[in-house]
Amino acid sequence: MKYYIVAGEASGDLHASNLMKALKRKDPDADFRCWGGDLMEQQGGEIIKHYRDLAFMGFFEVFTHLRTVLNNLAVCKVDILLYEPDVLILVDFPGFNLRIAEFAKENGIKVAYYISPQIWAWKKNRIHKIKACVDAMMVILPFEEAFYTQYNYPVHYVGHPLLDALPKEEDAEEQSRRFREENHLDERPIIALLPGSRKQEIKAMLPRMIRMQERFPDYQFVVSTVNWIPRSFYNKLIGKQKIATVLSQTYPLLHNATAALVTSGTATLETALFKVPQVVCYRGNWISYFIAKHLIKGINYISLVNLISDAPVVTELIQADFNDQRTANELDALLHDPATQQRISQGYEKMIQKLGHSGASDRAAEVVLDLINRKES
Repeated sequence: MKYYIVAGEASGDLHASNLMKALKRKDPDADFRCWGGDLMEQQGGEIIKHYRDLAFMGFFEVFTHLRTVLNNLAVCKVDILLYEPDVLILVDFPGFNLRIAEFAKENGIKVAYYISPQIWAWKKNRIHKIKACVDAMMVILPFEEAFYTQYNYPVHYVGHPLLDALPKEEDAEEQSRRFREENHLDERPIIALLPGSRKQEIKAMLPRMIRMQERFPDYQFVVSTVNWIPRSFYNKLIGKQKIATVLSQTYPLLHNATAALVTSGTATLETALFKVPQVVCYRGNWISYFIAKHLIKGINYISLVNLISDAPVVTELIQADFNDQRTANELDALLHDPATQQRISQGYEKMIQKLGHSGASDRAAEVVLDLINRKES
């Protein structure tokens, strides 16, 4: 079978690569053409565009890169037609992918959507486009199935794919033994800094995060970096401060961390699954934030941990609240306040129970194959 997959961010690359792995187990002749990243390429995907050239964060940023976005849409549409896939698999990335879904449906191509757009938070009117254009929607958060039921649109709850991506305990222990030595880290407890995967967010988050080192000298601050952003970019932000960096080793870093400062996104859930106490941070363009604040209704949290839990398990410092004093106070509580530590630990356990069991990638692969084999009514 021929699979065309579009993922526009680092998390999408991860989840799509695991889906590809599951599809290959069930379809040894699987052929993949992709918009994605290195992990998808490792699974045999032919990468047409890397997600580092696609991900623009916020309304203002998308507007200023509108010509690039429109050109990418045009290229993607032509490439899909030339490839003639048995199915189009779209992974999150809704601003781009819902337009591609509409185009595919108009051209008789079956559309599977893996990881629902967060239309329960904003732009609920997108449900009409999804119902019209998406043949199979796979959701990964427990409350999403009930949301779609309200609109008489059946979806497939497959569970969260991060449960598949985490290393097995024995693998994590082996990684941990080598981690400090390979990265020349000392024996002080580690505070992990996860500033995101896009230049815009890293530039906004990292300088504020690393200022905490001055207030907590007994701890070692370690930045998780990504391989598609030059080391010089991080060095410029870090300056002369003695901050360690590790490249593409987020999971070993979290396995060794005592606490973490995390940019809102998939990394908040990854940190929770490693049971590391965290403060969730977000600071973006004020125009984009103002627009989002007025569009998003009925949602009290921005982190996946709190959204899944429907409770303030971890502290979220957003925009002006992400300042030195608040960050220092919250980090101090993570490190030294037993009540805070216990509250977060108990919250993590309840959240993990809600997520259920691993196997999301295999269940999603079954949905895709069923869609391919389904006869048109």
